[in-house]
Amino acid sequence: MNSGMIGKIEKAHRYAEERNRFRFSGLAVTVHGDNDDHEVRFEAGALVCGCDFYGHQSVCAHTMAVERLLGGMLPEQAASAAA
Repeated sequence: MNSGMIGKIEKAHRYAEERNRFRFSGLAVTVHGDNDDHEVRFEAGALVCGCDFYGHQSVCAHTMAVERLLGGMLPEQAASAAA
């Protein structure tokens, strides 16, 4: 591995530790639920899910799990009531 690549890897590690460097504008992730897979998307400043529960409550286990996984990296307005 050349020295240029080593420097890039070191920089990537440093950036990953400095969460304030990141601003999500879009994201899609599949959550493997107990009964089915669900796609959670970050769009227009909010986490949204296609599951039935989200359709009624605008929050669900899938969106809350992604929120926990991202550990405060989403904008405040995207935080669920269960945070």
